[in-house]
Amino acid sequence: MKYSRLSFLVLCISLLCLVLLTQARRHHTKNKHTHHHKGSHISHPPSSSPAPEPAPEPELAPEPAEPPYNDGDPSNSSQVFDVRKFGAAGDGVTDDTDAFKMAWDTACQSDSAAVIIVPKGLSFMIQSTIFTGPCKGALVFQVDGTLMPPDGPESWPKNESRRQWLVFYRINEMSLQGGGLIDGRGEKWWDLPCKPHKGINGTTLPGPCDSPIAIRFFMSSNLTVQGLKIKNSPQFHFRFDNCQNVHIESISITAPALSPNTDGIHIENTNVVEIYNSVISNGDDCVSIGSGCHNVDIRNITCGPGHGISIGSLGNHNSRACVSNITVKDSVIKVSNNGVRIKTWQGGSGVVSGVTFSNIHMDNVRNPIIIDQFYCLSKDCTNQTSAVFVSDILYDNIKGTYDVRSPPMHFGCSDSIPCTNLTLSEVELLPATGDIVSDPFCWNAYGELQTLTIPPVSCLMEGVPRSILDNNDKGYC
Repeated sequence: MKYSRLSFLVLCISLLCLVLLTQARRHHTKNKHTHHHKGSHISHPPSSSPAPEPAPEPELAPEPAEPPYNDGDPSNSSQVFDVRKFGAAGDGVTDDTDAFKMAWDTACQSDSAAVIIVPKGLSFMIQSTIFTGPCKGALVFQVDGTLMPPDGPESWPKNESRRQWLVFYRINEMSLQGGGLIDGRGEKWWDLPCKPHKGINGTTLPGPCDSPIAIRFFMSSNLTVQGLKIKNSPQFHFRFDNCQNVHIESISITAPALSPNTDGIHIENTNVVEIYNSVISNGDDCVSIGSGCHNVDIRNITCGPGHGISIGSLGNHNSRACVSNITVKDSVIKVSNNGVRIKTWQGGSGVVSGVTFSNIHMDNVRNPIIIDQFYCLSKDCTNQTSAVFVSDILYDNIKGTYDVRSPPMHFGCSDSIPCTNLTLSEVELLPATGDIVSDPFCWNAYGELQTLTIPPVSCLMEGVPRSILDNNDKGYC
């Protein structure tokens, strides 16, 4: 009986130990899973289930420097359209006009932003073409290759316009950009008999004279032109007519110094324009600002050789011209026929006002500062009483050297409507050769000198003339 009780007691103790050992193992296993977090020694609150390991953070892909595109079928992406997939050969000889039109029409009808790709390393020949909007979404015309027109007048189709090459019409929100080249192939156009030849007295002969503008934007808005190189246009390189909100940046325009009428950028009836950080060397004005332009900001431009930066010509054929709020600053003009210029025809009307030329360096420039209200392309222009009223013009920090063939400053204003409120500050212009400093020229010009100028401008008259005070209209627009 004694042994039976003892045996029963041993059995109970064994069962109890077995239970405790089992519980201890379960507890250890549970804690082992609960605290197994990679790289962490922080205690976590108890959980009924093991906590998942945190997913590794994804590596961020670098943003592309330019709009991405693939070389596959355009249908692979509804927003990207490579002109080769529409049949463009890109060999510089084949007519790729239809392929570009198809690419444009397809991108234009895209419900979202679209990119048209002109791939690098290829040359595309295109006839005179109008790319028409409005489009459903914003467009990027990415030119990384080369675009070119037919080579000269003889190669130009008879039924195509000879006044323009590539036109963008009624476009809202478009960027023409890329690292490519637009080659205007203008050499044969410049040699037309009607053009000023390089010979004696710039002689010309009768004959057809129309020459195409390379790139024209017409009745369009929210435009960007960026990064491109354009050279040797038959006539103007860029022209903007009746446009709003134009931003031009980091472009290069080149043509020979004697290439006729090859203005870099011309704007007409166009408002809110920014032209920044660009280099323009050509045979005419680097930038020309026509009638109806307001709120134009030009900065950090290297201009020349060429004819400088011009407002005008205005008032031709007795027309009314209105230009206001123009700023040109932080720029260089070198080896040019003019520096900063305002030019108007006699007989016109309207106003040029609110113009600032600031912080501009002149390097061997004829007429660094010029207002010419007797602008005429022949010798038989007659004097007229009507004129565009020029007022509120500031020349600030204009320094450098001038070509001694012309005076450093020329203010030639209308006999009947003088220039008023011309302001000069920190103007220092010295001859590029020799030691003789030429006197400025003034005719019917009124204004003030905020600082002493080099050379002194003693010919500028003070105050406001009676003819202006008595004229209530003053040609205001």
